[in-house]
Amino acid sequence: MATTSTKPVVLYTQGTPNGHAASVLLEELKATYNGLDYETVSMSIRDADIGKVHNQVKSPWFLEINPNGRIPAITHEGFPVFETSAILVYLAGQFDKEHKFSRDPVSDPRGYSEELQWLFFAHGGVGPMQGQAGFFTRFAPEKIPYAINRYVTETKRLYGVLEARLKDRDYLVGPGRGTYGLADIKTATWVRFASYIDIKLEEEFPAIDAWVKRIEARPAFQAGIKVPA
Repeated sequence: MATTSTKPVVLYTQGTPNGHAASVLLEELKATYNGLDYETVSMSIRDADIGKVHNQVKSPWFLEINPNGRIPAITHEGFPVFETSAILVYLAGQFDKEHKFSRDPVSDPRGYSEELQWLFFAHGGVGPMQGQAGFFTRFAPEKIPYAINRYVTETKRLYGVLEARLKDRDYLVGPGRGTYGLADIKTATWVRFASYIDIKLEEEFPAIDAWVKRIEARPAFQAGIKVPA
């Protein structure tokens, strides 16, 4: 069964880029609004643990929270939310009342749309492509050059889109140089692992490299990427 907690939000997670996106936003909200606290449940994502470990992501109780059997997922006062970007949007709607990290769909509908566009770009593009590149580069039982080339090449193409966007900007969304928010959190938690697929950001994508370093310098970001302990 799901964890019974006295804290409003329970985060079911593991130390992956998607998991870190949720914990980073929670840490940012916690640092900014003081009142938000959450509990973390470390989940097993190992196939070998299916049917053997209570907190494995394919456990029946967890599938009631996330039918897809993946991390991260949250419950907020018992209400379940799954899929990383959906979690970010939900948490922002519930707790980012001053819109420090998000756009208001009512007062700033175009800014909100821009935010969703870059969130979806990361959710449907950067994450899946880089994830496949990482698998075939590092974890596949055999090296398949076609698969490695396909996914690394596509990841680099997506990085090219980010590089062009960040050439004269500090963050992905907003007028002028932009302001740090959900899209940056979602995307940076993946891109900071570029070296895992042998992409050298400083040499190949200097604007992205500066952006990642800018985000990594944030104390709440540093706290978030240490979750779960």
